This record gives sequence, C-alpha cells and structure tokens, in this order.
Amino acid sequence: MKALIVVAAAALAFPVYAQQKQDTLPSAQERAQNREKVQDKVESTKEKMPTAEERAKNREKVSSTASNATLTTKVKTALASDAGAKTMTNIDVDSNNGVVTLKGKVDSADMKKKAGDIAKKVEGVKSVKNELKVEKKG
Repeated sequence: MKALIVVAAAALAFPVYAQQKQDTLPSAQERAQNREKVQDKVESTKEKMPTAEERAKNREKVSSTASNATLTTKVKTALASDAGAKTMTNIDVDSNNGVVTLKGKVDSADMKKKAGDIAKKVEGVKSVKNELKVEKKG
C-alpha cells in the first residue's frame, strides 16, 4: 500500500516538476543570443592573440634576455672570485648577445686591464667593451 502511495504521489508531482524545469530552460531565441555572444567573445579574443610570428619573437626575446642575464652573472661571479678583483665593487656589467660591457670606476689602469681580461675568459663572452674609468682614491 505504501508503495502505491509513493508511486501515485510521484506520478502527480512529475508533471509539476517537469513544468518548472521547462520554465528554467532558455528559449531558442535566448540560446541563439547566447551563441552570438560567445562567438563575439571568441572573435575578440582571437584579435588579441599574438600571431605565430609574434610568439616566436617573444620566445627569442625571452631566451636572449635569459642568456644575457646568465652571462652577466657569470662575469660578475668571475670578477668577485678573483682575489685581486674583490676590491672592484664599482663595476657594472652588462651583456648583449655575448658582448660584455664593463662600466664604473677602478683604482688603476692595471685593475681596468685585469677586469677586462677576467671578463674575456668567461665562457660565452665574444668580446668585451671595457669602459671602466681609472680614478685614484685620494
């Protein structure tokens, strides 16, 4: 008897539930409008996406920047590791595609030459622009 009551209640409730569920679904017109909105978003997003050529340039730039930073770090480490160069704290090191530029102030022409020689020995350095200024402390 209980099963019959449950089945009857379910049979009576189902049409009401189905009607409520149908009322919450978007109409065909609303679905079409939603598709248009999504398509517009897709198109505007595609316009903002970089081309394959732009992505390749970006990868090259990031790679170049990373290798420049690595080379700069190697040269700074070599300068700091050298016993006589530990006093050369006023040297700025920049690198670009294997070309290392040394800028700053050193105490003597020997220190300037030594800094350039140390930088030239670092793996990956193609050439060194030694723009160090000799200023004797006074």
